[in-house]
Amino acid sequence: METGRGQSDVPQGKAETAVVCDPPPAAWNAFGQPIGVAVPGWVTRPRPPRTAVAGRVVSLEPLDPARHGDSFFANQSLDLSGHNWTYLFTDQPADRSAFDQWLAAASTSEDPQFHAVVDNASGETVGVLSLMRIDPANGVIEVGSINFTPRLQRTVGATEAIFLLMRRVFDELGYRRFEWKCDHLNAPSRAAAARFGFRFEGIFRQALVYKGRSRDTAWFSILDGEWPPLKAGFEAWLDPANFDAAGHQRRPLGSFMPPE
Repeated sequence: METGRGQSDVPQGKAETAVVCDPPPAAWNAFGQPIGVAVPGWVTRPRPPRTAVAGRVVSLEPLDPARHGDSFFANQSLDLSGHNWTYLFTDQPADRSAFDQWLAAASTSEDPQFHAVVDNASGETVGVLSLMRIDPANGVIEVGSINFTPRLQRTVGATEAIFLLMRRVFDELGYRRFEWKCDHLNAPSRAAAARFGFRFEGIFRQALVYKGRSRDTAWFSILDGEWPPLKAGFEAWLDPANFDAAGHQRRPLGSFMPPE
C-alpha cells in the first residue's frame, strides 16, 4: 500500500517492532523436519468483485470516470502543492486532460483494482484506493494506491474506507492475509498502518525504483485470525455513540484495539 505524504489521520511517534516469525512447528514430517500448520479444505479464493460496499459515512464504488471524474478532479485539485502524490507511483496530473487519461487507465485496471471513496452526504468522490497484487490461490491481497483528498484526510470517512475494504477482504472473500506496504520514508503511511492494526514485518531494502529514485519498502500485514478483534474495535470506534454532537471522537481507535 502506498499513500501520499501527509494523508494519514493518525498520531505520530508509535514505535515499530517487527513481528518475530519463529513460532514452534505445527508438526513434524516423516523425515523429522518441522512443517507448518495444515490448511485443510483450502480452495482458491474469488477475485474481488466490481461492486459497491456501503458504509455509514462513505461508500466504496468501482471507479467510473463518468460518475466520479468531475468531483474527484475538483477535490484532488485542493492539494495545491501536489504533496499527496509524493509517494504514489505517478505524479499529480498537470491538467484535466492528463487527469482523464490517468482516470481512464485506473478505471479499467484489473490489478490494481481501483475503488472510489464517495461521501454519502454529498455524493462527491473524495478519494480513491485499490486492491492490488491480488493472489487468489494463496489468499493474499494488498491495499494500495491510496489517494485521499484534503476533504477526506483526518476524517471518520478515511478510517471507514479502510475498514470497508478490510471487511470485504476477510469476511466476503475469505482471504488469509491483507498487506500494507509503503516507502519506508513515508512516516504518515507507516503510522496509519499501525493505527489500523497492521503488524510491522520489516524492511525490504532497495525493493523498487520509482520516479527515478530507490525505495526501501516497509511491510505490514493483518492475518485472518487477527481480524475478528480488530473488526470489533473498528465497529466500536465507528459507532455514532463514540462521537459527540460536533463530530469529535470520545475515544481514539487505539483504545478499542486488542493489545499487540
